[in-house]
Amino acid sequence: MIVKQQTSLSDLGDFVKVVVDLRRKILAAGCELHADCADELLGNGSKKEDLWGANVYTKDKRVDFVSLINIRPHADNRSMEIQHPRIRKEVESIIRELIEL
Repeated sequence: MIVKQQTSLSDLGDFVKVVVDLRRKILAAGCELHADCADELLGNGSKKEDLWGANVYTKDKRVDFVSLINIRPHADNRSMEIQHPRIRKEVESIIRELIEL
């Protein structure tokens, strides 16, 4: 599901995969794989370079920044975890704006 305004994901469980579009400030959530959420956003006008994956732990109100889609050697992110503090901060900010935690 694409999220453009604040919503609750608690009905999706304690662990929810999300992909955030930094440019459009929206996200897709609840997919089986981060790649599925990315595909949903790409089909809705997002660009691959703007998408970053994360996980939301709704019960703990916690976010982590680990996803296979984050491996981008060309963007100097060689890990599944988002390594750039600025990008991590932006991803978390958008998640917290759009998801009731």
